[in-house]
Amino acid sequence: MSTPVAEVKAELFKALAHPIRVRALEVLVRGECSVGALAEQLDVELSHLSHQLGVLRRARVVSTRRDGSVVYYSLRDPRVSQLLVSAKQIVLSMLEDSAGLIEALAQELPAR
Repeated sequence: MSTPVAEVKAELFKALAHPIRVRALEVLVRGECSVGALAEQLDVELSHLSHQLGVLRRARVVSTRRDGSVVYYSLRDPRVSQLLVSAKQIVLSMLEDSAGLIEALAQELPAR
């Protein structure tokens, strides 16, 4: 893989590297949503959400549409949903591995 391609991929992952941005994308997988509705669903301040959505917009992960004074966000590429599913599967696998390790360590402890 060439260095520029790796750098572009790293920038994409940086854009995804915030819990609010991930949660916003998980909502947007279901379809277009206004900033106000997103803020309500995520239970975050509008100003903070706007900043996080700006990061995703600059990274070209989401796109916007304005209807009067209301701004709507949507995924630019529906494959983002596949990326989120893959990430969830990886996290679940990591947690299962951790659970097995915790169980093994607990069995090594002397009985109380």
